[in-house]
Amino acid sequence: MHLSIPRGPIELDAELHLPYGLDATRPLPVVVLSTPGSSVKEQIGANYASRLAARGIAALVFDPAYQGQSGGEPRDLEDPYQRGEDISYAIDALTALPGIDPHRIGVLGICAGGGYAIHTARTDHRIKAVGAVDPGEIGASFRSFQADGPVVALDAMADARLEEVRTGVLHRDNWLPDTMAEAEAAGISDIDLLQAIRYYRTDRGINEHSTNRRLSRGDTLLLGYDAFHLVDQLMTQPLLLILAENLEGTGFDTAGERLWKLAPNPVERVIVPHARHYEMYDIPEYVDAAVDRLATFYADKL
Repeated sequence: MHLSIPRGPIELDAELHLPYGLDATRPLPVVVLSTPGSSVKEQIGANYASRLAARGIAALVFDPAYQGQSGGEPRDLEDPYQRGEDISYAIDALTALPGIDPHRIGVLGICAGGGYAIHTARTDHRIKAVGAVDPGEIGASFRSFQADGPVVALDAMADARLEEVRTGVLHRDNWLPDTMAEAEAAGISDIDLLQAIRYYRTDRGINEHSTNRRLSRGDTLLLGYDAFHLVDQLMTQPLLLILAENLEGTGFDTAGERLWKLAPNPVERVIVPHARHYEMYDIPEYVDAAVDRLATFYADKL
């Protein structure tokens, strides 16, 4: 079911995946998906939302503002705070739909979207249950990427923003190399980075609406972001944490450990045997293992 979600002056493009054989007399619980950075709703989100619907859980997936088929200028902005607001606007729209129970709404965040979902659930208590698959701390990741440290990077970004204002030309960076050939030419050998490129930039998962570009000025926001700030004080909802077994060195292992220690109401931490992070996006045996547990969790908590 296609939806256009009002978000101030723009709209978010969304799909609501509904279970088969609906009982029209009973309001539905629903899960809002928060997807990885750079992805669009037809990719990882659709893989999870369609499976949740097949297991009886309605699921909404949407393109973030400024990305995909959603509105907003400038394009390709990855603003972590607005990514969280997207989730709340999606909940606004769902609660106005007939047949949706406004008191039975959950979230599911994947990768960076896991951090965005956690950050939102702290203060939007319309959310009653939180599921996270390899949730990332995108701020910590971006800070670790800066060869000379985040402060030096911020100084350089300040100069770049001044130049943008002077010239009127916005700068964009790639999330990933555009092709496997580019990755090979760059000498990339890290298994997880190569799996990311194979998913996003080959026929395995590529989508025409995913540009693989990130507006550079948004990186200043990412560098100052802490997805799990005040989780221990504010996020009262039950948490199901699902992690791939092989996360060592990716940052998702340490993020998952930090979240588990902070969460006031942790329900279960599930490890998916043999899986690596990007295999959790679309490899059927790993996605199905995650969704089987998620569906049980939402059925119990919503």
